Amino acid sequence: MAKNQHTFAKRQREIEKRRKAEEKRAKRQRKKEALNADPAATDENGNPIEGNEKIVEDGAAV
Repeated sequence: MAKNQHTFAKRQREIEKRRKAEEKRAKRQRKKEALNADPAATDENGNPIEGNEKIVEDGAAV
């Protein structure tokens, strides 16, 4: 039985799929680690807390 002529292209597509999936997995992991790195800096919705305060002229935070 002869080897299929499209084997190389198929293998390249499979490798590309695996590479892309690995990049997505790594990106999700980095995002998850960034969120868990400093939980005190975010509220329960994940919004940053630091830097959201407005400073008025008398120095009181709003």
